[in-house]
Amino acid sequence: MPEYENVIYETLDDGAIARIWLNRPEFRNAQSFPLLDDLNDAFLTAEMDDKVKVVILAGKGTSFSSGHDMGTPGQRFEESRFGATEGTHLRWNREWERFFFYQQRWRDLRKTTVAQVHGPCIAAGMMLAWVCDLIVCADDTIFAEVVGPRLNMCGVEWVSHPWEFGTRRAKEMMLLGDFIDAQEAHRLGMVNRIFAADRLEEETLHYARRIARLPMATALMIKETINQTQDIQGYTNALKASFSIHQMNHAHWAEAGPMRPAALPSAAGQIRPGIQGLGFEPLRPFDVTSPGYNDDLDRIPAARETPANA
Repeated sequence: MPEYENVIYETLDDGAIARIWLNRPEFRNAQSFPLLDDLNDAFLTAEMDDKVKVVILAGKGTSFSSGHDMGTPGQRFEESRFGATEGTHLRWNREWERFFFYQQRWRDLRKTTVAQVHGPCIAAGMMLAWVCDLIVCADDTIFAEVVGPRLNMCGVEWVSHPWEFGTRRAKEMMLLGDFIDAQEAHRLGMVNRIFAADRLEEETLHYARRIARLPMATALMIKETINQTQDIQGYTNALKASFSIHQMNHAHWAEAGPMRPAALPSAAGQIRPGIQGLGFEPLRPFDVTSPGYNDDLDRIPAARETPANA
């Protein structure tokens, strides 16, 4: 069984089910480059194993994933290895590999994938869930796309939002950054099943076992039928176009520099310290273990009680 620093890989039911755990609970499974590299290797390990029929993606700790790593020591070291930070193409290349190419590869994995989501699932956390074929979550899960209000960016790198929420709801979520709960995510069609938080792992495994009863060829052709239909509708080309606009947004703030406006207050009425520096000062120290890392994550009741039309 492969061993990794940032994920845990295990097989169940005589190898029919592979389960990958994001394993940076001290950072709410923030997606550092090393974590994404480990995750890619784990996904490909499952794909190459002819016994594996279903892959479950889950997260250790209090959150499935809080999104991109915005400055843990390990991520700052990885950023420093790239040397000069000026030049749009440098950021474009590394974001393409980690935040687009990997996502596309996982979306097209030759096995059925199930995201097992719990806790706050923020921005790029949703990206990881969206590339899976099916999404189940705990009944207390909340989701948000906060990149617009918090980072003054036009969304994350994998803009699947219109397909997940519909066009108008996608615009609203990206403009306002409001949280939605598990029940709303299910109503919108993003989430397949909701399970009690204390039974999430057990119920997800039962769900995966039902899928694993199908012949692998049948499951794969069902996946290909739906994915290719999306692609014919323009899904992948739209994602590529949105990724390019995302890079233009980075370049805009790199040029604007100090003119970049401060972040809007969070739903709890707080402004994240130093947020306006992110994007054109990628090595700026930013401690994700501190209460200021994401005010909404540390004040979930206040965030959830904010009216949607506030």
